[in-house]
Amino acid sequence: MKDHLKQKLAPYFVILAASLWGVDGIVLRPYLYRLPVVLVVMIETSMAAILMTPFFIRYFARLRLLNYKEWLSLLAVALFGGAIGTLAITRAIFYVNYVNLSVVVLIQKLQPVFAIGLAALFLKERLSKRFLKWAALALIGAYFMTFGWRLPNFFTGDKTLEAAGFAMLATMSFAASTVFSKRLLRRIDFHFATYLRFLVTALIMVVVGVFTNTYQAIAQITPQQILVFALIIFSTGAPAIFLYYYGLRKIPASIATICELSFPATAILLEYFVRHRLLDTVQWLGTFVLIFAIVRISMRINEWLE
Repeated sequence: MKDHLKQKLAPYFVILAASLWGVDGIVLRPYLYRLPVVLVVMIETSMAAILMTPFFIRYFARLRLLNYKEWLSLLAVALFGGAIGTLAITRAIFYVNYVNLSVVVLIQKLQPVFAIGLAALFLKERLSKRFLKWAALALIGAYFMTFGWRLPNFFTGDKTLEAAGFAMLATMSFAASTVFSKRLLRRIDFHFATYLRFLVTALIMVVVGVFTNTYQAIAQITPQQILVFALIIFSTGAPAIFLYYYGLRKIPASIATICELSFPATAILLEYFVRHRLLDTVQWLGTFVLIFAIVRISMRINEWLE
């Protein structure tokens, strides 16, 4: 009964984690806009890894239990989810200067398409046709939530096309990270997996920082930005990944990636409440369709598996 309850609640942990990432993108990360992207990711991952190390250093012996495929999964999670994906989505948002964010958010909604395909390929996940119908409904709702009846405009002259390219790279990277995270969680508990993601990502970003000579920009960081980094590390950073991995370990990666649509949904809603960018009637309808589809998928986990 206890395991059954955990499985039923698992999607909501993924939804909460993804919603925190939406808060990160709209409320917190704009304050870091003037800093180099590599520096932003390097600081947030390195500080999180340093702060967590005293709590997890005693678990290092567990690394001997991993086989080479699981080591590759860990590297893939850190490389795609921690480094490439985070760099790309941050660059995409910085490119549009938080003005034409809807194009970036739209492309982010394609993540389930890539993740479901990769889950079928690497994890042998097979889902029912009913699940795919609800997943399609969630994507349709997400589109209308973003644009209403309008078509996306990639040619606004504000580097939107470049942002779209980075958003696509982030989408594919996060999809791969979801799949490889699921494989990693088969042998490592979610606490240690979260720490390892930040540790390996930090090591990668330190190397990137050295080769790009990013360290010179540290002097540009303001006291306000230090506070923002602290808020990210203690809210939308490591804690969000803890929640995400706690949920992911109990549900298929294909279902988790649909639940992650709460990330763009939160971003769009915050655009409305924080930046007063009003949604029209069709967009609100799309919002309710998206939320309904995600909740439906979350409540019927056992029905979707073939």
